[in-house]
Amino acid sequence: MSEKRRVLVYDDRASLIAGIADRFVGVMTEVLAARDEASIVLTGGTVGIAVLAALGSPERVSLVDWERVHLWWGDERWLPAGDAERNDEQAREAFLDRIGCPPANIHRFPSSDGPLDLDAAARAYSDELARASGDGERHPAFDLVFLGVGPDAHIASLFPGREEIREREATVIPVRNSPKPPPERLSLTLPVINSADRVWLCLSGTDKATALGLALAGANVSEVPAAGAEGRLRTVFLVDSTAAADVPQDLLTDGGVA
Repeated sequence: MSEKRRVLVYDDRASLIAGIADRFVGVMTEVLAARDEASIVLTGGTVGIAVLAALGSPERVSLVDWERVHLWWGDERWLPAGDAERNDEQAREAFLDRIGCPPANIHRFPSSDGPLDLDAAARAYSDELARASGDGERHPAFDLVFLGVGPDAHIASLFPGREEIREREATVIPVRNSPKPPPERLSLTLPVINSADRVWLCLSGTDKATALGLALAGANVSEVPAAGAEGRLRTVFLVDSTAAADVPQDLLTDGGVA
């Protein structure tokens, strides 16, 4: 396994969630000490939202100057604004309402009840990424991309065996006929994900063990999208002990002490 890749194992789901939240604080503190602003990409999912809720706890919120942080999403479900199944709505309840981040710094994907169709929505978010780059690039320099991983090893809305995982030109793509409901979605592409300094992948539960093993073994990216996630500086798989059950011990590091 590349030296840039690490696997950090926590005893259980609760310690995983708390550990990731603490690591978020550490990275944000480091980045904001060096630069005026930070840009991070958030994920949804059960564990992802639980991490955001932990990150939004009073004892952690006060440690980060959230007014200097820009928040993006790796993907979004094509649903009306405020729908409880949207990643940004779940993040709002768990996290956004608690941190005092300026609305202009919260970059939500368009919603299905807006004026744009799915294709135009993908172009609009792509344009928003480009405007935020500030230097003529196609997207900001992300400090951190935080991803969940599905039992099928999908990341964002890039699913196995589909054309979206092979997209190399666009920064944002529409997804139709998704194997996971809802059928229509919007997603960042793999090159954008991999442009980040740090990519973190979070896995919890026995149903994620196979996905983790295949990703670490360097499986074909088209069939195992998580295998293709790689940050410029560091890629970290943050997992609980049940997800790591099938991984050789020499690849693992205790998340509680690393």
